Amino acid sequence: MELTERDVNMYSPLTLAFLGDSVYDTLVREKLLRSANMPASKLHSAKIKLVCAEFQSKIYDNISEVLTEKEMAVLKRGRNATGNNIPKHAEAAEYRRATAVECLFGYLYLLRNTSRIAELFDIAMQGVDINEIIGR
Repeated sequence: MELTERDVNMYSPLTLAFLGDSVYDTLVREKLLRSANMPASKLHSAKIKLVCAEFQSKIYDNISEVLTEKEMAVLKRGRNATGNNIPKHAEAAEYRRATAVECLFGYLYLLRNTSRIAELFDIAMQGVDINEIIGR
């Protein structure tokens, strides 16, 4: 069933982030897999570096410069969402910004806007040295 923008906006930001976390995680896994044929344990270790709140908080800055007005509103909804249980290894501001990124990816996924997801992911990964991440 196709969801309208209105339908998708009915979901809470944390629900969108729940889905967006999976979308973003899958994109990272695919990027790493395509970059290096290595044991799954090494791929997992590299993935952790790109899926943590600290890294996703940096992505917030990269993508916020190119968002539409509607996308920026979704990003801000995600950032301002309450009820997050902040992990001990992350700072509150970082975690909120990471949640915002995940919220946006979930929102775009529900709208079936995979081309925009790919575009934003490419922007997010600009300047990332995958060889350094995978330990080459």
